[in-house]
Amino acid sequence: MSTLVATHPATGTPVVDNPAAFTLPASQKAVIRWYLYIGFAAMGIAVVHGLAQALSYAGKDVLAWFPGLKNYYQGLTIHGVFNAIVLTFAFTNGFLTLTTARGLGRPAHNGLLHASFWTLVAGVALASYAMFTGKASVLYTFYPPLQAHWAYYLGLALLVVSTWITSVNLFVMLAGWRREHPGERIPLMAFVSIATYAMWDLASIGIAVEVVALLLPWSLGLLAGSDPLFSRTLFWFSGHPIVYFWLLPAYISWYLMVPKQAVGKLFSDPLTRVVFILFLLLSIPVGFHHQYTDPGIAQSMKVVHAIFTFGVFFPSVITAFSVVSALEMGGRNHGGRGLVGWFFKLPWSDPSLAAQLLAMLVFVLGGVTGLINASYTMNQVVHNTTWVPGHFHMTVGTAVLLSFMGIAYWLIPWLKDRALWGKKLAVLQSWLYFVGVLIFARGMVSGGLEGLPRRTFRAGATYTKASWDLAGIWTGVGGTLMFVSAMLFLLILGMTVFFGKKGEAP
Repeated sequence: MSTLVATHPATGTPVVDNPAAFTLPASQKAVIRWYLYIGFAAMGIAVVHGLAQALSYAGKDVLAWFPGLKNYYQGLTIHGVFNAIVLTFAFTNGFLTLTTARGLGRPAHNGLLHASFWTLVAGVALASYAMFTGKASVLYTFYPPLQAHWAYYLGLALLVVSTWITSVNLFVMLAGWRREHPGERIPLMAFVSIATYAMWDLASIGIAVEVVALLLPWSLGLLAGSDPLFSRTLFWFSGHPIVYFWLLPAYISWYLMVPKQAVGKLFSDPLTRVVFILFLLLSIPVGFHHQYTDPGIAQSMKVVHAIFTFGVFFPSVITAFSVVSALEMGGRNHGGRGLVGWFFKLPWSDPSLAAQLLAMLVFVLGGVTGLINASYTMNQVVHNTTWVPGHFHMTVGTAVLLSFMGIAYWLIPWLKDRALWGKKLAVLQSWLYFVGVLIFARGMVSGGLEGLPRRTFRAGATYTKASWDLAGIWTGVGGTLMFVSAMLFLLILGMTVFFGKKGEAP
């Protein structure tokens, strides 16, 4: 492996001199590739159950379409765990291992890479057993007093452990790089990747304590019970920062890869580092805004967390400025003129870039709706309504997922040394998801304002309101388009892996 390194002329930061000078051992590329395969396979299973939930809001009882599905909440649990935990953990473990290796110009530690991978596989297997046998219909938030089979809790614990092993791997890589480059500034791509895992290492303490010390012993009969409020508080210590563990890998692409794809230029290396440090400092103490309606938590604490929640919005505002600056430069380099003409001159025919640009547009709406959730008073109106999953699907469900899809459109071909199959179809897939999620979110958000409850099997409910009908139809239509788009994405990836033209990696 080559570690040809030069110094950035403006910042003095060491960089890999030429992308062609960077390679990874074939065995490590294979592990990263399988991380992505597992993550997107989990997404495929999750979106099938997501379709059932979207149609149920439209009043369609689709439980009969899923043989073996015991109840609505079993499907909702599979949807949440496979999308929000398995997909994101698998993708991030693989992708950020690669970005750290690329940034430092050195391979990962082989033993730690394999240990992380097989720990994740074991966790997926255990959690899947509990969910698919109907022994864990407690959703991905798994609040007591609902109880799942011990295999579910152990599986989730192993998934978290896999991220810790990956984190150790990144720090081992950094230590090796520092021995070879004493006193030099950490290359930006490695810096932001390691900062992401450092944030998660701290944030995951809450959920680790909840699962290992409370829920797992409870499910094994070693404890008589688990206090619901204490367990919820431990969960949300990790449960909101995990949003940034999902989001920051997309930010890494937006900051460091999208500008190159758009033929633009990163606005500022130091400012990018500040953004990731702010996420590290501000993202953890914000979980209580999910507990505004919980008794037993002092109002003063809720107010403090409300302030922090608004504070963590600022790194995203800086990100919007920085990324748009890079995109505008790229658009003008492509001949764009006027105030917004540059936007339409961006290379929208590149499926990787198009997916991420559309993800950014939806994220603007997701961020705005998130500020409503963060407000102590306005949260009372939308708490536990479909407004929340409407917001969630515009942030994690689009800003993250659609960005991951866009990244995969170059990453899978690079890992397989094959050309992407169906580039025009890939662009269409992103637009289909974009339109679908806007329709879906419109239904969810408007239904939430009318009091439509979330996490409810509406098709089987004995209560309803006429004002929920239109919102449910929008949700069903949008969810169907999102499902079709996701299946199209998996088709494109599968055709690329098996039939993409060999030797034409990006």
